[in-house]
Amino acid sequence: MISTERVDRLRAVVARVAASHGLDIFDVQCRREASGWVVRVVIDRPAPPDGRPEGLDEAVGIEDCQRVSQDFGALLDVEDDLTSWLPGGYTLEVSSPGLDRPLRHEADYRRFAGRLAKIVTETPIDGQSAFAGRLSGIEHGEVLLTEGRRVHRVPLAKIRRGRLDVEF
Repeated sequence: MISTERVDRLRAVVARVAASHGLDIFDVQCRREASGWVVRVVIDRPAPPDGRPEGLDEAVGIEDCQRVSQDFGALLDVEDDLTSWLPGGYTLEVSSPGLDRPLRHEADYRRFAGRLAKIVTETPIDGQSAFAGRLSGIEHGEVLLTEGRRVHRVPLAKIRRGRLDVEF
């Protein structure tokens, strides 16, 4: 089991690297997989400062991942104490949250207004616990999700998980 302190230290270092490129950290994981240890970093763009919904053209690109991977990888190579606790070396993966990114906080539901999403609740709401539709805002602690002509009002406190849905 990897201590939280070690992962938090990696997170702090990669957060500085990402910030130098105008990016945020969405997630950092260290996992033992069949191929060996994997340090997985998911980078993201900060939410628009004016609170407007984010467009598809503002997503993290391959070049962003490449820059963070090169800079963070160089730091990991130089500062042995960051990864010396990973026996047998590691593989560094840097990626974006993806088109079907998880929605974690109220700000995410605001940020991606207008996009398709799927939401699962802890308990049924009017007999329904799985919702799909277009995010249309937040009102009084409820996510508004438009499905056809119907607008679902899903309390944030009851959401187990939410995820953007891919549009083609």
